[in-house]
Formats: sequence, C-alpha cells, structure tokens
Amino acid sequence: MLKAIIIIGGPQKGTRFRPLSFEVPKPLFPVAGVAMLQHHIEACAQVPDMKEIILIGFYQPNDELNRFISSSQQEFKIPIRYLQEFAALGTGGGIYHFRDQILSGGPAAFFLMNADVCSEFPLQEMLRFHRQHGENHCGVLLGTTANRTQSLNYGCIVENRETNEVLHFVEKPSTFVSDIINCGIYLFTPDIFGHIGKVFQRNQQERIQEELTNGKQMPEVIRLEQDIFTTLAGQKKLLVYKTQHFWSQIKSAGSAIYASRLYLKQYHQTHPERLATNRDGTPKIIGDVYIHPTANIDPSAVVSTLTTTYINICFCIVLNFFISLQLGPNVSIGKGVTIGGGVRVRESIILHGAVLQDHCCVLNSIVGWDSTVGKWARVEGTPSDPNPNDPYAKIDSETLFRDGGLTPSITILGCNVSIPSEVIIRNSIVLPHKDLNRSFQNQIIL
Repeated sequence: MLKAIIIIGGPQKGTRFRPLSFEVPKPLFPVAGVAMLQHHIEACAQVPDMKEIILIGFYQPNDELNRFISSSQQEFKIPIRYLQEFAALGTGGGIYHFRDQILSGGPAAFFLMNADVCSEFPLQEMLRFHRQHGENHCGVLLGTTANRTQSLNYGCIVENRETNEVLHFVEKPSTFVSDIINCGIYLFTPDIFGHIGKVFQRNQQERIQEELTNGKQMPEVIRLEQDIFTTLAGQKKLLVYKTQHFWSQIKSAGSAIYASRLYLKQYHQTHPERLATNRDGTPKIIGDVYIHPTANIDPSAVVSTLTTTYINICFCIVLNFFISLQLGPNVSIGKGVTIGGGVRVRESIILHGAVLQDHCCVLNSIVGWDSTVGKWARVEGTPSDPNPNDPYAKIDSETLFRDGGLTPSITILGCNVSIPSEVIIRNSIVLPHKDLNRSFQNQIIL
C-alpha cells in the first residue's frame, strides 16, 4: 500500500507569481490547460497500489480548492483530501504534524513532492529503484543534472556512483559541490518520521530555552533539506535516483510558460487529445497548442510555429498581412476565450474569459482572466528560457529588480485588465482591474 503527499504551501509564498496568485491559489494555476497540481495527481494515480493522495498546506479551504479536489477524485478514481497546517511548518514539519493520518492504514512507503515543480514524475521508476536497493534506507531523492553555475541555486547531492547512496547534501551552497540537484520529489518509508522526530525534540528544547532566555517564540519549522537530509547524508539512509526526463521549477510566472511548453510536448505521448489538430471549420494548427473546447476562435485562423532563419522571419512578418490569425507554438487557450481575426499569439497563456480583439499581437505573455486586448494592440514580454545550447541548463530564478530597474521578463496582465487599441505593453506587470490608456514599457502598473 502506498500514499502520496503533495506540499502546496500557502498564500504568503509564491510572491514572484503575483498578480496571478491574487485570483487563484498558485497550485491551481492552469499550465498547459489544466491546473498545475493536476499533473502531480495524475502521475500519482497511475502508480499501482496507490490508496490515497493527501494535500498539505496552509491555504484556507475555499470553494475553488474544494471543487478541484472533488473533480479530481471523480476523474482519477482515488481518494484525495486536504490537511490544513495552522502555520507554515516547512516540508518536514508539515508531514510530521500529520504523521498519524499519513501512516493510517499502514502504508509501506509514501511519495512526497512539492507542488511548484514541473516533471514527467517518474514515480514508478523510483518505486522500482527503491525496492531493488533493499530495506536499509529510509528515502529516495529524485535528482537531475544541472550546470555548475546554476547548481548553486538548488540543493546539491554528492552520491556514491556505485551504490547511489547520498554521501553529502548542501542546500544552495555558496561554492560548487555537485552538479546533481534535488528535484523536490521523494519516496520515503515510515522510518523517516523517527529521524524527523529527533529534530522536532531538539527544536522543542531550543524553543523552550529561547523563550526562557529572550522571551521570543521560535517558529515550529522543520525543513527536510536543511534539517534532515544534511544529517542523514553519509549514513546509508538516503539514495538518489537520477532522471533524464524533463524537470523544472515553477517559481515565477515566466517559468509557468516554460513549464507549459514542456507539458504540451509531453501531451504527444500522454494526452494527444488535448492538442489542437486540423479539422474543418477550425484554425489550421502547426505546433503544440491547447485550445479549450469552449474557446471562440476565428475559424479562418492559421496556427503555426515561427521559424528561426532571417528569411523565414521576414516572410512571416509579411504573411501576417494576408492571413487571418496565427497561434503557436506553446500557446494555451483557456475556457471561454474569444480571439478575433488577424491575431498573433505565441509562447503565451490566455486565461479564462479573455478577449483578444482583431489584429492584436500577444508574445511571451500571460493574459489574465476576463482581460481584454484591443485591436492592433501589442502585448509582449521577454522570454526567460534556459540556454538552448546547454543540455543541463535550468530556468534562472528571476529577481523582480536588477540594476535599479524592472528585470525584463514576460508581460503579465492580471484579471479584468483592459488594454486599449493601438498601444504597446512590453515587459510589464499590470495588476488586476486596470483600464490602461497608453503604452507602457518595463513598468509595474499599480
């Protein structure tokens, strides 16, 4: 018997995801047409003998979260429930607080994963790896390879290449330690709670001493990475399973567009029905594009990829004057979206109820719920993709400001934003419910 635990965090996290997280909990933000969290749940539901999926976080229960859980239970035919933390307890503190509910029914092992990762989720491969290595260890960490520079932004794992044992673990080191990084996806046996319990008892004693000495209350936070893995490394308790499949964090809105591209590409093998195809009365599709069945798109549209040679780029620019509409590649069109003729959309996510009027252009952007982009307007951002020439490159962690100015990144329109006709919005963040009347560049519009 197995269980899966997904750490979904809470509203005070994910600040780099705003203003999108104002309207919906970050784990429910649609990536490649479905909620970010649904990709995790689908992968867990496919593991044999999976009995239950538990979501842990400190979001207040709300109708949207309840509807998502109910619909996911019906779709994947597996029990799913949400356990709310009284405060942010950390990855280790959360599962330790709810250990009795996790261990109810006597699971032999359980998966633990963070909600803000994008992956093929090789859970069944991890389970086979775990069983092949006997019962002496209490956890398997999913790892992948990063380049030397970017590895400093992640938890770094030093392994014994013969036994796959974790010899050393450092969270975000200041100097190079290893090019194997932690993916935030784990498989644990119930023995892990004994190790977390020791840290909990030690922290309790320190909290009491701190309160007696200084009158300050220390937070009850236990972090798996810093508090548990660093201690267990080198004790033959942790193993690392390295994956060659795609993996990325979803820390910012820009990384959501990159994650959407990865999932759309994966749909060719897992969900070809989700990809738009050429049919009579629908746009011509070339490239990976998701279109919700309720979206209203000009039927004379041409959905195409953009080539990289100079001649073809010029040809595409001229061609825009003669064709009705272009979408793709890497475009996700949400429920109830309306797109007029002559529109160009590329590398973007268009959310529920948005309206793109005739001949507007949306590139490297997220258009929020019920927002409107006027005729001949241009909404454009700067892509934040990994270096395509480095097979081990990951998406960089974006800082909102750099050198005293807004870091060029994708353009984000919050919900119910109105962009007038014939203006340009470039590399900007527009908060919800704004009616703009002119062009903006490199600005946060409050």
